[in-house]
Amino acid sequence: MSDASAPLPSGPDSTRVDRWLWAVRLTKTRSDAAQACRGGHVRVNDRPAKPASVVKAGDEVRVRLHGTTRIVEVSHVLEKRVGAPLAARCYVDNTPELPAQATIPVIRRDRGAGRPTKKDRRLLDRLRCDLPPPV
Repeated sequence: MSDASAPLPSGPDSTRVDRWLWAVRLTKTRSDAAQACRGGHVRVNDRPAKPASVVKAGDEVRVRLHGTTRIVEVSHVLEKRVGAPLAARCYVDNTPELPAQATIPVIRRDRGAGRPTKKDRRLLDRLRCDLPPPV
């Protein structure tokens, strides 16, 4: 039986938010989850959450990690860390899709080409700032 079709482990009705974030693998460590809570990066049902705040099935959890905000709904409460396929089934991800970002051209110079000349620097500045070419 694979992890995706395995039954979810029985858990309590509620648990601490830092423990749940760690158990469903939204953070790497429980201390990272607790630190995110203390820093004001976690909200449960649109209220700031402390590490010991309680989450239960049906709650909405907003977590700001690594510059992105994840919005998840608790569908199953876990206290112990489980495999990634099982952990993904314990929440519903309601995070909106990020808009496609325009790609920025990468400026490369040949290794050992030396310092850029004044002309090269002006070209680089134009590329970085999208300045119009000189008249």
